[in-house]
Order: sequence, then structure tokens, then C-alpha cells
Amino acid sequence: MNKLALATAIATALSFASYSSAEGPIDSTIYGKANLSIVNSDNGSTDQWNLNSNASRLGVKGKTKIGEGLYAIYKAEFEVCIDDGDCKGQTFSQRNIMAGVEGSFGTVFAGKHDTPTKLAQSKIDLFNDLEGDIKNTFEGENRVSNMVAYTSPSVNGFSGTLAAIPAEGTDVDGDGQNDTGLTDGMSYSLNYSMDNLYLAIAGDQDVDSQDLLRIVGQYSVDALKLGLMYQQNEDNSGSKDESGYFISAAYKVDKITYKAQFGSIEDDVDGDEENTFSLGADYKISSKTKAYLFYTDNTDSAIGSSDDEDSAFGIGMEYKF
Repeated sequence: MNKLALATAIATALSFASYSSAEGPIDSTIYGKANLSIVNSDNGSTDQWNLNSNASRLGVKGKTKIGEGLYAIYKAEFEVCIDDGDCKGQTFSQRNIMAGVEGSFGTVFAGKHDTPTKLAQSKIDLFNDLEGDIKNTFEGENRVSNMVAYTSPSVNGFSGTLAAIPAEGTDVDGDGQNDTGLTDGMSYSLNYSMDNLYLAIAGDQDVDSQDLLRIVGQYSVDALKLGLMYQQNEDNSGSKDESGYFISAAYKVDKITYKAQFGSIEDDVDGDEENTFSLGADYKISSKTKAYLFYTDNTDSAIGSSDDEDSAFGIGMEYKF
């Protein structure tokens, strides 16, 4: 069966099930976004134009009541490459897919999902999914398989998430032996959100061969929104020991939001330094649609060699549904 037809059939079945489930109504939502940009990229040797899909996606999510104050929850989200239809050789590329249980105690879920550390940066990355995405400079932006996680309820603005990632027989800590435990990899975050202030401390242990600590803050005052992140990370082999920071600012004037961000991280092992700088603006067309333009410069500097510099200028449109 065609994959698109299969996804449609699943979504349709879920919709009909909401009228007939004996356990309780299924609250199903089909969602997604299309994000296309035309980008000129220049790395010093190649200057070319590209049409980019920017993690456009399609998903279905919802929950079913299975008891008093108790719900079964689910999400199945896939990247759709609408520029050329090829997501690394596939029509659909798996993003966050999970199932779990939600109640007054919090949420327990399992599947392939963004780590608590990745989610802790919240929305300080103003150029997410574009050339200025924080993942192009900083470690820690991981979506991992086989994750089992617990998220606490929010109490006075505080909440936390703890995730265990079994290695399933692979060597995640680099000691030469295959790991078979439930907590071979770990990721956590402690978050505080109240009014205009957001704070988080998060970390990874043996996730993508990294041990990592991340501190995040975001504050809004009137039309201005400021973001800050500090991070330290080192890999299991001892060949990388990095520390760096990231700052962002957004200012809204009527339908236009002006954006800027800068990040820098340095490796104490080899002296390598990576910097990212982006400027841009979003124009709000409707509640679900925006047009945007941006400029990004990503630079990788290594001792004893010339800098690797990639710059990009683009215009695009994003529609959410």
C-alpha cells in the first residue's frame, strides 16, 4: 500500500473510532506544517541556490480515556520532504513516535523521541530547522530511539523529565563492552516556567557518545524576547571537551518579528571553535502562516588551518495545520 494512503487510512480509522470506542472517546488530531525556503548557500568554493523543505512534517496525536483521570496517549510524526520527495532515501522519515499513559501523577511514555535535553532549549533557537539551527553548532540536539521517559506534573511552575535509553547491546560508553541495561544512556531536565520567565537545567549521560550539561533561560518583556544558553560537553573518547554559549533576541512590531542570534563553542582539546550568527525577520500573514527571510553565517575555526565558513541567505514561507 502507498505510504501516504496508509497514513490517511490510519487517520481516518482513528476519527471513526472516536464515535465507537467503548473505553472512551479518542481525541485525535492530524497536524503538520509545510516549510519551504529558497536559499543561496556559499561555502567559499560552491555558490548555489537550493529549494529546502526544512523539516516539513505530518503527524497524528491524541489520547483515549482508560480510567478515571487516566489516559492512554500517542503520537506518530513523520518528516515529509516536499522539495524533492526524498527524505534520505525514504518518502517519510520518522520523527517523534511514542505511546504512553497520562494522569495526575504525570506522564510515562516510550518510543523514539527528542531527549529532555533537546526539549529544554525550548524556543530560544529562533532559526530552528533553517541553516542557523542550533544543532549545526552545538551537541545535544538528539532524537533517540528506545527511550523510556517520565515527566512530572507542573507544581508552582516546576516540572521535570527523566529519560532512560537502553543501549540494546551496543557500546555507548566507549569501554569496549556491549551495554545491555535499561539506563545505559540517560537524559534529564528540570524546568521552571512562570509568567514571562523560563529556566531549565538539563543534561545527558552517554547520549550520542556525549556527557553534557545545558543551562537555559528565556525572558519576555513587552515586545522583546531574550534567550540564553550555556553548555558544556565532552565525548566518551576524550577527543572533545567543549564549552560555549548561545544568545537570541526577538522584537515584534505589528506583524513583523525581527530576530537575531549568536552562538559560540570552543573545544579545549584541539582549540577548534565554532560560531553561528543569524539575522532575520518573520511576517505574520495569518495565525498559521508566515513569510520570512534570513541570513546565516556558520564558521568553523581550527588551529593551524584556514576557517571553514558557510553563509546562507533565504526567503521562505511556513504554513501550520
